[in-house]
Amino acid sequence: MSEPAHPSPAATPAENASRASAPFDRGHTDDLMSFLTASPSPYHAVANVAERLEKAGFRQVAETDAWDGASGGRYVLRGGAVVAWYVPEGAAPHTPFRIIGAHTDSPNLRVKPLPDTGAHGWRQVAVEIYGGPLLNSWLDRDLGIAGRLTLRDGSTHLVNVNRPLLRVPQLAIHLDRSVSSEGLKLDKQRHLQPVWGLGNDVRDGDLIAFLEEESGLPAGEVTGWDLMTHSVEPPAYLGRDEELVAGPRMDNLLSVHAGTAALAAVATGGAALPYIPVLAAFDHEENGSQSDTGADGPLLGSVLERSVFARGGSYEDRARAFAGTVCLSSDTGHAVHPNYAERHDPTHHPRVNAGPILKVNVNNRYATDGSGRAVFAAACEKAGVPFQSFVSNNSMPCGTTIGPITAARHGIRTVDIGVAILSMHSARELSGADDPYLLANALAAFLEG
Repeated sequence: MSEPAHPSPAATPAENASRASAPFDRGHTDDLMSFLTASPSPYHAVANVAERLEKAGFRQVAETDAWDGASGGRYVLRGGAVVAWYVPEGAAPHTPFRIIGAHTDSPNLRVKPLPDTGAHGWRQVAVEIYGGPLLNSWLDRDLGIAGRLTLRDGSTHLVNVNRPLLRVPQLAIHLDRSVSSEGLKLDKQRHLQPVWGLGNDVRDGDLIAFLEEESGLPAGEVTGWDLMTHSVEPPAYLGRDEELVAGPRMDNLLSVHAGTAALAAVATGGAALPYIPVLAAFDHEENGSQSDTGADGPLLGSVLERSVFARGGSYEDRARAFAGTVCLSSDTGHAVHPNYAERHDPTHHPRVNAGPILKVNVNNRYATDGSGRAVFAAACEKAGVPFQSFVSNNSMPCGTTIGPITAARHGIRTVDIGVAILSMHSARELSGADDPYLLANALAAFLEG
């Protein structure tokens, strides 16, 4: 894995305006592409975040151990979630936090408890739909399989078969002439089970035995699994001038990667920090966040409280720290689509490579308010990064994020932001090549206060 791409100082507004005639720094985006490839599951994503934080001087702490109040960087791993924080020298127990919130999961096809199935001479893997994927984007695509294996002793082992292993074959148009006039209609149970071989003899345990062999584990050692499919096509620059990036899981590993880079940069930058910078990357955002590793669970609040108490703080210090805390909930949003512009608000058309977006919804599907906008505007101004506003078309339902959940659960001022992309929830999404770097710079400026 490559070294973390720490955000370097952002270009000035004048320099940003001249990017069309001058090459833009793509080192951060190159590193993002490597991160996407290496993170086919939330478990791989948090392992890669941990590796990058370790290189920046952070150390892992166990939730079952007693914590000390010493300065420095720490992180907690729990399943597909990670919370990392950096305590500056001399931080008081009531020092507020500056939090970057994101999520590690993406919509996909996940392996069922009894995975081995098949019909008519085809061997298949039984899958369940996770989140809200664009189902057609998973058809006729070479898929690998990755995730977490749990062994008899309770330990876990990451597995990643990153080569063409499975495929969900689409029905030929000759056998469904109506697809041209009526559109593609997919039954989630019948039409999305991938094939992975031939044979009439479907044997229970074949898939797990194959993964044990791939992982170098003894036969019969795996007793539990959390597995999912992923496209094996690597991320790539796209377009005549390579202004775009196509790749998987940008929603929302783009934000996880940017947040990791920003936290590492701030922790190693040597500047005096008035806040305690935090990265909280949760699992299960795509299905409601209600889990012990989701934003609606206790993980973030527990970590923040223990950090206060480890520095000798009281409940009063905890209340003071939370009252001064701000969270940027960073998740991808919708760039204006050239073929469906009518689906967007007529006066809000976020564009790619024009900086991060500030998400607003007066019905609180996003947590942003006017004071939150001011915090984000100040961070972007400090970083020399332009930003845009996003609001949904009144006739279209608005999505949501971990932002309102974080604000309501912890009483923390929260602002929803992100990067504008196309093809959200596709197996392969599309972003601007410059926006990930701009986001990372804005996040670093926010953490610095």
